[in-house]
Amino acid sequence: MKSQQNEEESWSKFFLETIIMIAAILGTFYLLITFVISNDRVSGISMQPTFENNERLISFRNFKPKRNDIVVLHPPKTAQDNSKDFYIKRIIGLPGDKIVSKNDKMYVNGKLLSEPYLENHYKKADNDAGHTYTTNFSYKVPKDAYWVMGDHRDVSRDSRFFGPVKRDSIIGKAAVRYWPLNKIQAF
Repeated sequence: MKSQQNEEESWSKFFLETIIMIAAILGTFYLLITFVISNDRVSGISMQPTFENNERLISFRNFKPKRNDIVVLHPPKTAQDNSKDFYIKRIIGLPGDKIVSKNDKMYVNGKLLSEPYLENHYKKADNDAGHTYTTNFSYKVPKDAYWVMGDHRDVSRDSRFFGPVKRDSIIGKAAVRYWPLNKIQAF
């Protein structure tokens, strides 16, 4: 009788410990997804060739934005985009920067910005047609905002259309592309 009672207590203790362990794992996973990382899907071609449509990536939520970071952001209300998707863009201008685009060259505070990610067949095809890849413009980024642009400039809806974005609109910084498997890459 005592043996049966000990066995029942052992099973109930095991069951309770298993439930607690599962709850702790789920709680940790929930906190991780809510406050640390984000699982995102690329929707569209505005970041070609860096990202293609339907690729998957993990982004970090807490970071200090820097120039050339690839970020996931809420589309601004002025974008007039009915989609629930997030935007994926590259930070070009930091708060207070003066951004000038002239003849397919980007200048930040008077210095030429190196943009090796633009050396691709999209830019060459557009230039062959006699068009500039990036329209000419000049803009002073407000102290509390960032200037973002897509890598496929002639199709990207970015700060040139909806203006600078506030820090609280930026959800995360792209860290790892994990899908498709043959294109896994850290950023």
